[in-house]
Amino acid sequence: MPQTKMIEPEEFPEVDSPQVMNISHADVQSVRAELVRIHQSDAETVTAEEVEIQDSTAGNIKAGNVSVRDSILANVSAEEAVLQDNLTGMVKAEKASVSGYTGAVVAGSADIHQSMVGFVAGTDVHVEESRTGILFARNVNGTVTTLMDTRSALIAGLVGGLFAGIMLLLGRMLFGRK
Repeated sequence: MPQTKMIEPEEFPEVDSPQVMNISHADVQSVRAELVRIHQSDAETVTAEEVEIQDSTAGNIKAGNVSVRDSILANVSAEEAVLQDNLTGMVKAEKASVSGYTGAVVAGSADIHQSMVGFVAGTDVHVEESRTGILFARNVNGTVTTLMDTRSALIAGLVGGLFAGIMLLLGRMLFGRK
């Protein structure tokens, strides 16, 4: 049997990304630039220092500053994110401002305005006329309707653990070996 030798692909040269990328009425897989502007388009992955999106969809955004309006986003990871009237899956940012429908917001400082958010975690959270499913925060300001805040999540966990412990103890007493 002849011996085969694995040939390693050559390194691709580093190509400088453009400074500014404007995308309008297009579908793109991956975009990398200093500044990316997307209008009425679809983008799978966007990596930039600054991103501006309007009336578009995007899968994964990694940027320093993100500004989005009337769009659908899957995942946003940024230093600062301003999302207005969007449908968003996950936002992870040092500072986030959100309005619309969002699955989860994890931020050092979060401003949530006229929104429905499934999960919010942050150090400082400011909320106006919004609903959240679960809210974990050190400081909360504003009016929020929440299904579960930090205190109720702790109580639910303790009650659930106590109930599970009692059920296991009863099961062992009733059906255990003698």
